[in-house]
Amino acid sequence: MRADILAAIRGFFQRNDYLEVETPYRIPAPAPEAHIDAQPSGDWYLHTSPELCMKQLLAAGYPRLFQICKCFRKSERGSRHLPELTILEWYTAGASYLDMMKQCENLIGTVVRNLERSPALPYQGGRVDLTLPWDRLSVKQAFENYAGLSAEESLEKGIFDETLALSVEPCLGNDRPLFLYDYPAACGSLARLKPGSPHLAERFELYIHGMEICNAFSELTDPLEQRVRFQKEMELRKAMGKAAYPLPKRFLQFLEKMPPAAGNALGVDRLVMLLADTRRIDDVVAFTPEEL
Repeated sequence: MRADILAAIRGFFQRNDYLEVETPYRIPAPAPEAHIDAQPSGDWYLHTSPELCMKQLLAAGYPRLFQICKCFRKSERGSRHLPELTILEWYTAGASYLDMMKQCENLIGTVVRNLERSPALPYQGGRVDLTLPWDRLSVKQAFENYAGLSAEESLEKGIFDETLALSVEPCLGNDRPLFLYDYPAACGSLARLKPGSPHLAERFELYIHGMEICNAFSELTDPLEQRVRFQKEMELRKAMGKAAYPLPKRFLQFLEKMPPAAGNALGVDRLVMLLADTRRIDDVVAFTPEEL
């Protein structure tokens, strides 16, 4: 099934005129994000995402790109997490996060059809209706509905991620896939801010049966603003007692030439989990770390 899913993904992007690319796994400077830790590799790091290199290719003039690759995140292990995971990442020049929602619907719908599966997808004793269009819910409304406090209050108390994971996520996408969109600006370090609402980032995550499947946004293309955000993330990492990373200066130089675009990172392992009707990521990979 995993092999069939990967073939369906590649076929979707090839038919839509996307270029498949390969970028280095080992890089001198990962994107500094407070809550994602890169695995050191000598004096460099294994990438947590191919994002920085793929955006440089966008800036070099390649407008439609995709990549299926291994990514590495230190100390991530659980029923839905592996320290070595498989990510599908793609970028579309001239698109926004709203366009990316439609692309996401079409991609997953294509994979399901190629597997000759019903749009009424069985999962863990229930069913998820994949009929288009999928539901959309703002982060603001989701916190009001399920968290008992506002997103702003949770940020002020330093419990946004915890509240999202424990109170909000289990309620999302149980009957139909759901796009959770318009995150607080502080939660989108590489995302463009929403015109007219600069307190919001043009970011969404797709949830199916309470499980995050992908993370996408309209891309920030201002190198000065991106540098400031990276420095803020560095300060957060230091305050948390985490290692600071070198600033990805070459990426910031290329950002000056990057066109308006949207990008998406989709967890391939989790998509296979969904279609295989399992709650354990261990069931959909050939080897777990413990088996090596």
